[in-house]
Amino acid sequence: MEYNHNEIDKKWQQIWAENGTYHAPNTSDQPKFYVLDMFPYPSGAGLHVGHPLGYIASDIYGRYKKQKGFNVLHPMGYDAFGLPAEQYAIQTGQHPEKTTAINTARYREQLDNIGFGLDWSREFKTTDPSYYKWTQWIFIQLFDAWYDNNSGKSRPISTLIQYLSTHGTSGLKAAETVALEFSAEQWNAMSDEDQSEVLLNYRLAYRSESNVNWCPALGTVLANDEVKDGLSERGGHPVIQKKMMQWSMRITAFADRLLEGLEGIDWSNALKETQRNWIGKSVGAAIFFDIQDHPEQIEVFSTRPDTLFGATFVTLAPEHELVSKVTTAERSEAVAAYKEKAASRSERDRMADTKTISGCFTGAYALHPITGAHVPIWIGDYVLASYGTGAVMAVPAHDSRDYAFAKHFDLPIVEVVEGGDITVESYDAKSGKMVNS
Repeated sequence: MEYNHNEIDKKWQQIWAENGTYHAPNTSDQPKFYVLDMFPYPSGAGLHVGHPLGYIASDIYGRYKKQKGFNVLHPMGYDAFGLPAEQYAIQTGQHPEKTTAINTARYREQLDNIGFGLDWSREFKTTDPSYYKWTQWIFIQLFDAWYDNNSGKSRPISTLIQYLSTHGTSGLKAAETVALEFSAEQWNAMSDEDQSEVLLNYRLAYRSESNVNWCPALGTVLANDEVKDGLSERGGHPVIQKKMMQWSMRITAFADRLLEGLEGIDWSNALKETQRNWIGKSVGAAIFFDIQDHPEQIEVFSTRPDTLFGATFVTLAPEHELVSKVTTAERSEAVAAYKEKAASRSERDRMADTKTISGCFTGAYALHPITGAHVPIWIGDYVLASYGTGAVMAVPAHDSRDYAFAKHFDLPIVEVVEGGDITVESYDAKSGKMVNS
C-alpha cells in the first residue's frame, strides 16, 4: 500500500490546528515542561537546512514529554529586530516592515509543512510592540537599580540616593565602575547633572567607553558572533576595533549568585563548566607598576601574585589608553602600524588564535614593584582591553602564552616555581617550591 505522506500530513496537521493539540494552557494539573528554540531571523526568503536541524531534535523531545503526561509549552517566534533583517531589506530594496511580514509568513508555512508540534497561539515577532515593550521594561528595571554587596542583591536606585544623602560613600558596599569617595555634604552640594553622572557609577545599566567591533560600511556595532576574519558576516565588510560610548550591564556583580545557582541545576558538568568560564569570576590581586619617566601607573590584575618575581615584561592591549602616552618617538611608527593591524581583528578571533604570535615593543619601561628592575612594555593582541585591566604582567616561566611570546621575541624567562623544565615549556601548575623570590 502506497504511503501518501502529503495527504496524511495535511489531514493530521489540520486536526492538530482545529483541536489545539499542542496548545499549552496556562492552568493545568499536569506538570509543566518548557521547550524553547532559537528563533529564526526573518532575513531570507525561506528557512535553510540548519533551522530544522535544531528544531527536529527539540520537537522530538517535546512530543516525548507530552506523551509522558506533561503540559508542554513549545512556542515559536521570529527574531526580527537587528542587522540580519535590516540587511535583507537593504539588499532587496524594500522596507523592513514589508520584508519581515513576507518572510515570517513564509517561515510559518514551512514550519507547518514540516509538522512541528508548536503552540502557535504564542507566536510573535520581536518587532511587535506588545513584545519589545517588555525588553524596554527590563532595561528600565536595570537602570533604576544598583547592586548592594551587603545584602547580595540589587536594590532600587532610590535607596542608594537616600544612603548617599546621609552617609556619602562611607561604609557603602556596592558594585561600582571605579571607587569613589565623598561625604554626604559633598553629595548634597552636587548639581542634578553631577549626581546623575555619579549614579552611573553604580547603576546596573550604565554608559561607559568600551572597545567594540565597528563596521563603517554597515554603520553599526557588531557582536563577536557577527564578525569572522576581520569582516562582517553580513556583507563581508571590514570591521575595526574602536572605542565608543556604549550601554553596559553590570552583570559581573551577580557572579557569585550565578555560580551558586549552577549547583542546583540538573545540567551536565561540561555545560556547567562552560557557564563558569562565561561567568568568568577570578580571584587575585591588583598590582601597580610605575612607568619610567611618566607619572602614570600600569594596573594589572593577577590570579598568581605569588609569581611576581618572575615578571620580566608587561604587555598592554593595543587599545590600552597608555599605549599612546608611553610609546617613544623611535617606536611610534611601528606601534601605530601594529595597532592598525590589531584593530582589524575581533576579540574572539584574537582569543581563539593561539598559534600566531605577534607584538610590538613600545620603547618604554615599567619599574618592577619589588625589585625596581626595568621591565620592557610591549603591546600584544593576545591581551584584550575589555578583559581585566587590559594589561598583564608577563611571567613567561609559568604561563604558556607569555612563554611563547617571550621565546618569540627573545625576552627573559625567570623561574620562580620549581617543578618543570622551562627550557622546554612553561610550568603552569600552582604547586611547587618557590625559588628566585
